[in-house]
Amino acid sequence: MSDNNMLNVSIEQSKLLGNALRVKIIGQLTTTPRTAKQVADLLGESGGNVHYHITKLYEGGLLDLVEEKKIGGVTEKYYQSRSKWFNSSSPEALDPVISAGYSSKKSTTINLRLMLTKEQEAELTEEFKVFLEQWVQKTSGKQENGEYEEFSIGVMIKSVESQDDQPVEKETKE
Repeated sequence: MSDNNMLNVSIEQSKLLGNALRVKIIGQLTTTPRTAKQVADLLGESGGNVHYHITKLYEGGLLDLVEEKKIGGVTEKYYQSRSKWFNSSSPEALDPVISAGYSSKKSTTINLRLMLTKEQEAELTEEFKVFLEQWVQKTSGKQENGEYEEFSIGVMIKSVESQDDQPVEKETKE
């Protein structure tokens, strides 16, 4: 598994990641290969539901089948995530919930521009990954009883220089 590196994904693969349960499954498979039943037990989900999503993630190239064990008449399949971080350069691959056209009942947008060296950009990216990983770990196990709402969280660190080396001017309201 690629631990710290981002795995570039296609539009189809990014759609597979647009589901909170699938993200939780990947969270359980980043460091230790596990069976669908083991993941289901950790998440407090049904085995059939987790097996279905693991199959979709495997078929989509986001999981590797790392081991098969024959135990009696049953074959246990152990899966591991190909990465814990995924990236797509295609705007179509963005989670539709994060896109500007999506009307959500709750939304928080935080925008900021910074002047960064390449080293600072790498450091900032790494710090966001650590921060987000903490939240994945907090929410990837069995959930206590209570009302939960799924949120889509995206962090985009993007140079204001366009591909043709022309800076994008910040719009001002007059």
